[in-house]
Amino acid sequence: MKHDLSLYSAAQAAEAVQHGRITSEELVQSCLERIQSTDPSIGAWAHLEPEAALAQAREADRIRKSGRATGALHGVPVGLKDIVDTRDMPTEYGTSVFKGHTPELDARLAERLREAGAVIMGKTVTTEFAYMHPSTTRNPADPLRTPGGSSSGSAAAVAARHVPLAVGSQTGGSVIRPASFCGTYGFKPTRGTISRTGLFRTSVSLDQVGVFANTLEDVALLTDVLGGYDQTDPASFARPRAAMLAGAQSDVPVEPDIAWFDMPFHDRLNPDAKEGLEAVISELGPRVERFSPTPQLADLVNVHKTIYDYEVAGNFAELAVDSFDALSSELQDGIKRGQSISSAQYEDCLGVMESANQFFANFFNDFDGILAPSASGQAPMISLGTTGDAIYCTTWTLAGLPSLSMPLLVGENDLPIGVQLIGALEEDDRLLRTAAWIQKSLAQQNQNGE
Repeated sequence: MKHDLSLYSAAQAAEAVQHGRITSEELVQSCLERIQSTDPSIGAWAHLEPEAALAQAREADRIRKSGRATGALHGVPVGLKDIVDTRDMPTEYGTSVFKGHTPELDARLAERLREAGAVIMGKTVTTEFAYMHPSTTRNPADPLRTPGGSSSGSAAAVAARHVPLAVGSQTGGSVIRPASFCGTYGFKPTRGTISRTGLFRTSVSLDQVGVFANTLEDVALLTDVLGGYDQTDPASFARPRAAMLAGAQSDVPVEPDIAWFDMPFHDRLNPDAKEGLEAVISELGPRVERFSPTPQLADLVNVHKTIYDYEVAGNFAELAVDSFDALSSELQDGIKRGQSISSAQYEDCLGVMESANQFFANFFNDFDGILAPSASGQAPMISLGTTGDAIYCTTWTLAGLPSLSMPLLVGENDLPIGVQLIGALEEDDRLLRTAAWIQKSLAQQNQNGE
């Protein structure tokens, strides 16, 4: 494998660097060569300085050789969505309004990465202000298709093996959907697990940080590094975090119980996605119990939309005055929708969100996970002018539940389709353990020809 180190997983790379079998400089150079050869047709990177990345790698190698302490991601390259503040490179939020903007301080999660010894390779492309207007990034599986949004570049960079790890964010479906379209793992842990301080805010109630990788263990490893209490983030909780990597590597004590909700909007699923999901449910057999959602549960997608629009309008109030014409039509429309929502409607929806939290807390007393679509199917064509439908993610995002997209299905033209698994709040390790069991069970049944 040493001839192409960009194919290493993050766990493999960290272990090889720490034991001196490879250097961080060799690893970063291999990733830079892959970026140089493939990114012209993908466009995953908003900012990349090869020499700065190599300088970080050389420093990581110097620290290791000196015998000093090394971190969990020592010398491992990571990409950051371009809404994450970095003191040493631009953070432009996917818009010309902030062209050349370089923050004075790192985001808290960037500090955590540096503390773990990671090499911050650069900034990956985001949709404008992490909202809905499509970015210029293309899907590595098919350059005529979208990689999804808003974490477009992060998903594409991992899928193209530019970096083994990347950070994104999700307010609707902006981690799970791109992971599905690009064929990577995408993981959004429990709301408040990872600090949002130093990230561009669209919604204080809904914004959450997530990660991308090509293995289940890698998303767990990165989340363990990024997680921690931050008193400046109102969503952060002052309690120990679940041990993600330990969960992903554990065997289930008993076969898990999994739920599936026949949501009314599942009629939007493409035939290949619907067929694939039904096959997964069939193969898991008695471990999956199907439910018809109550009207209240089915309506949570609208509760999410009301909160999202209202808070977007508030957060963009100043930009709407100073730079309205520079904003996309999608963002302009979102601001206008939010301005039409009354504070009473907004407060009512916040109350419903709290009720949903209690519902799911009780629900997961009996179930280990909820199986759901990650997206409507394979990635849409770029010519359609959309990053895809987020409706399959918004219920779980509203409730802040840990959510994982697993690259389990293949649709038309051999394009990837993810399967989503949702877990209980602050039981992310249990979710990842259940995901590992699902993957092993499906693989075993495929080997047996069932």
